[in-house]
Amino acid sequence: MHEFASDPPVEERVGDLLRDRGETVAVAEGSTGGLVGALLTGVPGSSDYLDRVLVPYDYDALRDLLAVPRETLDDHGAVSEPTVRAAARGARDTADATWGVATAGVAGPDGGSAETPVGTGVVGVAYAAPWGSGDSTCTVARYRFEGDRAAVRERLARRALGDLADAVAAREE
Repeated sequence: MHEFASDPPVEERVGDLLRDRGETVAVAEGSTGGLVGALLTGVPGSSDYLDRVLVPYDYDALRDLLAVPRETLDDHGAVSEPTVRAAARGARDTADATWGVATAGVAGPDGGSAETPVGTGVVGVAYAAPWGSGDSTCTVARYRFEGDRAAVRERLARRALGDLADAVAAREE
């Protein structure tokens, strides 16, 4: 699972950022199936900042664990910006964490469509600002990855951590 790792690995960079700021993260993973959590927990001391990792792999789990609205799932499907936005916010809020990260995608080899081809990945990163500030945010990005199922999943997991690292670093500026 280190084929696409940078130096230093993104999981170490994001861990250092969160630890230095005293912040926490909760993760909701669809197509990555726990890889984001595995990368984070592979770093010694990750319990300082990792609150939980959820793997809601179907609509019922997204609704039950993260309160993703039925209408969002009906209107947009699981691999969509609105659903991933709701999942990232749900991960953040149900854990009462500083950050929520969510992933969804089509890792293949089957399951793609014209609108969402195999290799599509969606990442959401939600930030919880202090109550009453109105500064909470959530960004969502859609990506396209090449490779087999394992490559797509690892690239998506690492991209999710990269997006989180970028968001945490941007809050420092």
